[in-house]
Amino acid sequence: MISLFRIKIVTASALIFILTLNCTSNQSKKKNQDAITKTDSCSITVRAGDYVNSNSAGVVKFNEKNRDYVRASKGGWLEYKVQVPETGRYKISLSGATSGSSEVASWIEDNVDNKDGRTYNITGNLMLKRASVSGTDLIEKDGSPLVSGTHLMRLHYDTGTVVFEKICFDLIRKHKSSPVVLTQKTSGKEWKLVWSDEFNGTGLPDSSKWTFDIGNWGWGNNELEYYTANRLENARQEDGNLIIEARKDDGVYPWSSARLTTRGKESFLYGKIEFRAKVPAGRGTWSAGWLLGDDYKDELSWPYCGEIDVLENVGFEMDPKTGNGKTHASVHCGAYYFKLGNQPTSIIDVNNMTNEYHIYSIEWLSGGISILIDGKKYFDYHDTSNNLTWPFNKPQNLILNLAMGGGWGGAKGMDPEMKSARFIIDYVRVYELN
Repeated sequence: MISLFRIKIVTASALIFILTLNCTSNQSKKKNQDAITKTDSCSITVRAGDYVNSNSAGVVKFNEKNRDYVRASKGGWLEYKVQVPETGRYKISLSGATSGSSEVASWIEDNVDNKDGRTYNITGNLMLKRASVSGTDLIEKDGSPLVSGTHLMRLHYDTGTVVFEKICFDLIRKHKSSPVVLTQKTSGKEWKLVWSDEFNGTGLPDSSKWTFDIGNWGWGNNELEYYTANRLENARQEDGNLIIEARKDDGVYPWSSARLTTRGKESFLYGKIEFRAKVPAGRGTWSAGWLLGDDYKDELSWPYCGEIDVLENVGFEMDPKTGNGKTHASVHCGAYYFKLGNQPTSIIDVNNMTNEYHIYSIEWLSGGISILIDGKKYFDYHDTSNNLTWPFNKPQNLILNLAMGGGWGGAKGMDPEMKSARFIIDYVRVYELN
């Protein structure tokens, strides 16, 4: 176990290290040894002691058994400059511990210097436990989106005596844009089908149309689930439907689920898009069929890339006996989004959402967006005045997912009796005017 008292006090005004990827043995011997180095177990290593700023006077550095650590006790943050070599989804691993018997929450913030003054949590909570015999424990989160370039990040930690050794970043999936963009005709009298998935197969979803988003980094909403890939328990074709199933206490995760996207396969510009589906009740569920701009690469991309929510439902708004509930339609863009509290939104009551299929659809033209439920329009958006209000002249990919908990889905807690939930999609169809 680390001795938390054999320490050397240092000031927080350390030299500023611009962290760089170290690819050769000569580079690893550079002055001050850059805080990012190539290792056998970690593609990019950020040493905890190489912070460039801190808001706490109680931060100290020490060495134990030839390993360097940082100790803090008052809550606060340590700031780092991190050079990310390639855009994609990363596993982030924090080596840390606490000396107390109670867990201490920590988390990593990206893009600290963003122009909007927003807070980008890219890990969700990383819960620090009492130090093990070997020193610090490894807490991992998968799927965090990072774009190549220099990032100013902060490692936040709550009050309690904590020790950090390093942060590791491993690229687990390279970013891939959609090679095919289907642009639908927007003039004519009738809608003509141009693309669909009827989910009439068996086994996993059609890999020529869908890929899996993966991970448990919280997805910007502090969600509980781990989105798995190519796992029948969480996503499968069955009886002419796509079943997305969330499962409680599944392996090492509190919840597992699936999130499917057409990103990297096909994207869409304009047209009518339909999701025919049954959505789950249950306090804590959060089901969605939606569109996300192809320009999304990391959290800084959003909401400027654009988002259109066609089917969005939370279980606490549904009656578990009747299946009656509410569905939400909204758009998010640079001018309007939920973290400003001004996103254009409409809500409508829907009967028996859980046991009967309903058709959630969008009519997306160059001059505006309409969203409908079972053919009844209840949302319009027509602000095409500039790029901040109208990023919807660029391609979007389709997403289907079932989240658990999070800022909205878990706003009224989780039903402790719920063991699983199913989002059932009969089809997804895309039309153009003819």
